[in-house]
Amino acid sequence: MKTIRLTVAQATIAYLKNQYVERDGKEHKFFAGCFGILGHGNVAGIGQALQQEPDFPFYVARNEQAMVHAAVAYAKVKNRLESFVCTTSIGPGATNMVTGAALATINRIPVLLIPGDIFATRQVAPVLQQLESSISQDVSVNDCFKPVSKYWDRINRPEQLITALPEVMRVLTSPADTGAVTLGIPQDVQAEAFDFPIDMFRKKTWPIGRTLPDRSLLQRAVTLIRASKKPFIVAGGGVIYSGATEILQKLVERTGIPVGETYAGKGSLPYDVPQNLGAIGVTGTPGAIEMAKDADVVIGIGTRYSDFTTVSKSGFQNPNVRFININVTEFDCFKHGALPLVGDAKAVLEELYEHLSDFEVMETYRKRVVELNQSWDSFVEEIYSERNESPAFQGEVIGAVNNFSDARDIVLCAAGSLPGDLHKLWRTRDPKGFHLEYGYSCMGYEIAGGLGAKMARPDNEVYVMVGDGSYLMMSQEIVTSIQERKKLTIVLLNNDGYSSIGSLSASLGSDGFGTYYRYRNEETQQLDGGLLPVDYAANAASMGAHVIKASNVSELHQALKEAKKIDRTTLIYIEVDRKKAVPGFAWWDVAVAEVSQKEEVNASYKTYRENKKQQKYYL
Repeated sequence: MKTIRLTVAQATIAYLKNQYVERDGKEHKFFAGCFGILGHGNVAGIGQALQQEPDFPFYVARNEQAMVHAAVAYAKVKNRLESFVCTTSIGPGATNMVTGAALATINRIPVLLIPGDIFATRQVAPVLQQLESSISQDVSVNDCFKPVSKYWDRINRPEQLITALPEVMRVLTSPADTGAVTLGIPQDVQAEAFDFPIDMFRKKTWPIGRTLPDRSLLQRAVTLIRASKKPFIVAGGGVIYSGATEILQKLVERTGIPVGETYAGKGSLPYDVPQNLGAIGVTGTPGAIEMAKDADVVIGIGTRYSDFTTVSKSGFQNPNVRFININVTEFDCFKHGALPLVGDAKAVLEELYEHLSDFEVMETYRKRVVELNQSWDSFVEEIYSERNESPAFQGEVIGAVNNFSDARDIVLCAAGSLPGDLHKLWRTRDPKGFHLEYGYSCMGYEIAGGLGAKMARPDNEVYVMVGDGSYLMMSQEIVTSIQERKKLTIVLLNNDGYSSIGSLSASLGSDGFGTYYRYRNEETQQLDGGLLPVDYAANAASMGAHVIKASNVSELHQALKEAKKIDRTTLIYIEVDRKKAVPGFAWWDVAVAEVSQKEEVNASYKTYRENKKQQKYYL
């Protein structure tokens, strides 16, 4: 057997750069490069190996959590067929990635994390930043990644790499099992040389097949749909990842079955397809909520049925409701006592399209769906209409960005009140035009995620919509966007704090406590003094961004036009009225204090108990 002598770090990068995936006859290089921040735990190992591989690009990030967010956003736009490596030193650099790992795994997005680790020899322990354990010497901070990784390994001997790396790729390229993969490599092992088999570094293509469910289960599903009077589709992210948007549109236009879209599934259909009722669930449209409530057969496609999707298990009220779940993941397929069709969304929908060739919903049902689609579009148009108030109305700001953007541009968001409003109001025209991280709804994802999305689709504009709360959490990847010449348009909506939680707090009788950015009042000792004088525009400018201020939506229109002509990241600053909100149409199960001295809280608890009566177990 021919061998080549490489360090463990050199062998790792040499292997990863030759990994490809293939789906439907199209081949993709899996790794677009490596994000990293180098420290004593990886600078002489992985860092040196990356320096030797100029065709495996290295991108310097400003925050370890942020670089995982960028990698996730990139993979999301690429339908999980491409991704990034993220490397850090051992210690705080590694643990900073734990949040990013959780986000990737919860959202089912592939990303490879290679944190350095403690010395395998143990001779110099405890080394700088080492976590010591009194019960084991084989524990480091990298063990924190175990519960938030789909695959976890530590390479203590060079030859372990030979069998570990294929397992890494198996998980990363699996539509069903993908998520964060953590490969901890001790800093001394990274630099250790070994005679690796030369065949290990040949090009390897991992096929991503389109699995189909058991034929008898498929036939039972067809029978169930044919017998239904009010079928309803919940379109999740799996529709988009599998490239099933076109066949879904063909199916619903022919059969008349209405569709509600989850956060990850928004874009499964263009907004103006008559069967598209838009957002489903807690932040759903009236039409989607109505049809879900009455549905006798719910067809979940590529959804994990979060509490937002199910309206905290109160969204489907038909006493005889049955579920059919189409999902590549068996775990999700069996939820709600469903008839499980474990398979690829596109492949299964193509089968259903053939088997339901003569099936249509009742004409009255079809007409009602079309009416709901049109009435919601009229509602959105009213929200979008210009008022030019100062501070602005958030719904109007969304409308300005939506109307200005091109069909293939991307709007990106993650946390606060914006996701719910965007879910309801954004008119999607492209499957990748709506990019919401809502599996983890991680504050700080927005700008880093925008960078990853722009790297994945460089020819289109990326509009990062972010509130002041999330901006303060993590804005420093503006610097990386400037460095890499990846222009973002950041629309920063300032509402002086945590508007979303403030509204939720108020609805629960707690008056928005602790959600404003205010000075501490010396008399009350509460945070109810004057507003803090945070200059977001100056902050963004200090990191190299071009900054434009808009005081109303008319000025926002001009700012968007100006921003499109600028060749570097541009931040548009606008103040919005946090007390003026887009209406909601469903409740969300957030526990309310059972006893309180506040009458408002007691009233909220009474309403809470009434809403709880609508919750069901779907067995």
